[in-house]
Amino acid sequence: MSKINAPHVFTSESVSEGHPDKVCDQISDAILDACLKDDPESRVACETLTTTDLIVISGELTTKSHVNWEAVARKAVAKIGYTHHDIGFCADSCKVMICLHKQSTDISQGVTAGEGMFQEQGAGDQGMMFGFATNETAELMPAPIIYSHKIMAELARRRKEMPEQYSYLRPDSKSQVSIRYDKGKPICVETIVVSHQHTPEMRIEQLEALVKEISKEVIPAELMNDDVEYFVNPTGRFEIGGPNGDTGLTGRKIIVDTYGGVGSHGGGAFSGKDPSKVDRSAAYMCRYIAKNIVASGLAGKCEIQLAYAIGVAEPISINVDTYGTGKLSKDAALEKIVREVFDVKPAGIIETLQLKHPQANGWNYQDTAAYGHFGREHFPWEKTDKIEILQQVAEKYK
Repeated sequence: MSKINAPHVFTSESVSEGHPDKVCDQISDAILDACLKDDPESRVACETLTTTDLIVISGELTTKSHVNWEAVARKAVAKIGYTHHDIGFCADSCKVMICLHKQSTDISQGVTAGEGMFQEQGAGDQGMMFGFATNETAELMPAPIIYSHKIMAELARRRKEMPEQYSYLRPDSKSQVSIRYDKGKPICVETIVVSHQHTPEMRIEQLEALVKEISKEVIPAELMNDDVEYFVNPTGRFEIGGPNGDTGLTGRKIIVDTYGGVGSHGGGAFSGKDPSKVDRSAAYMCRYIAKNIVASGLAGKCEIQLAYAIGVAEPISINVDTYGTGKLSKDAALEKIVREVFDVKPAGIIETLQLKHPQANGWNYQDTAAYGHFGREHFPWEKTDKIEILQQVAEKYK
């Protein structure tokens, strides 16, 4: 029996929008959104650091947009809910340092069409990117990470939309969901862990009851039973949190951002990077391809790898792994199908997913920076609009 089919327990973690690293991701992506709004050709590589009442914004940025960087950062922090002056980090009173300069011309000549050695737009860096999909949930995502995200998102929704009822909740929190698998399918939740920042007057019983209520609401009933073990604020107290409790940095939650440890990861972070950076855009394309393959019924699980060289348009390699769930005789056939159906050059990815014009298409990069980049339907890489053509092309390989 393969390892993936053997009985096992798998755990994934999510963190809230108020986690210090996620604060940084959202600021970096808010700056990207502000640049792309008036200049879709903006080049952005923005890194943010936060600590007690301090935001530091740094990186390489070339844009024609006129942006008040400080105002963008403060607005992002206020949206999260850091608006209290007594918890060590507040949107309207923290210090903001701006340390931005223009993108290197050496990089620009490799990623701008018509510059450098190649006429086509090349990849913004070398590296490998992965995408994953599985039929174990409606979102075609691994169950532990999608339910961890849903617990965090619902806690945040109640904190922000019903502040009088949930006045004891503060922005910083984490969750973990452990699920038992058998024969490659989730069969039951074993453990749920939630640590949530709170006010001094909160009673732990309040939070325990809320976590249990939300868990039963967002996780399918067939996975829940009376034996689920809960750990809610297991240290007993979590009053000091957010950037006042821990320094935050952009790009430190790459497993939370993707598949919760399921499948492979190329190591690149997403937030603060414009779509010329294949760390981000190619990872989105990999998810798009993998999700459409699973949605089309060609595999029960699918992992896609794309690899690039800086300045070169064509990927160096494409790999498809269905973990033995593929419906064709060999996964190599799926690689040929991917090459036929999908344009995986950087310019093709950007055009297919409309990555330079997020706001015109009803989404923004800041929204990606909390509760996962994958598994939420309003992002363009979550579309399953290639099912029919994949099934048609696959007929040639049966």
